[in-house]
Amino acid sequence: MIRVLVADDEPLIRAGIRMILTSADDIDVVAEAGNGREAVETARGTAVDVALLDIQMPVMDGLTALAELRRAAPDVRVLVLTTFGERDNVLRTLGHGGVGFLLKDSAPDELIHAVRAAAAGNAYLSPAATRHVVDALASPGATTRADEARQRVDGLTARERDVLALLGEGLSNADAGRRLHMSEATVKTYVSRILTKLGCDNRVQAALLARDAGVHPGGV
Repeated sequence: MIRVLVADDEPLIRAGIRMILTSADDIDVVAEAGNGREAVETARGTAVDVALLDIQMPVMDGLTALAELRRAAPDVRVLVLTTFGERDNVLRTLGHGGVGFLLKDSAPDELIHAVRAAAAGNAYLSPAATRHVVDALASPGATTRADEARQRVDGLTARERDVLALLGEGLSNADAGRRLHMSEATVKTYVSRILTKLGCDNRVQAALLARDAGVHPGGV
């Protein structure tokens, strides 16, 4: 079962999210929180796989809570679910180590799919969030980011660059393994090593770095 924490300051919203998620046979909402601080404290004491955070919450907002969660419970994968899809919110979510961004008007099936993707170690961005990321990559600062990204990936081996390139394409460990003729466990080991070398918190950040650096798999 995928164990989920839902954090939103509106009880009715939490109830709706719970109803949607528990309609899936493989998802269980094990905890709820009414603000960001409560979400962080709950994640410390509860076995959670995925945390769904609203942005605008009292005591501590969702983005601050996301950064705190990455330090307090680094194994918890965090999705932001919000009404506010501004570009800054999307980029800050990814910058703080979130693995996904959805809007509250998303379809129920999309929410379930996002939670499953996060639990599997993959990223999920709503179409609107994806547009913001693409725009950011094409912004005037993209050249500087590309130069910095290339410097960071210079220390990777050729095989590590191949794996990083497939992360940039959004492939799961299993799919990357099939492309590279490697076991899923071996790919997972490579991903952990890559994240450490690049100083990335998660595969979303590594994927964005791969895009910035223009990394392509050699002969795959």
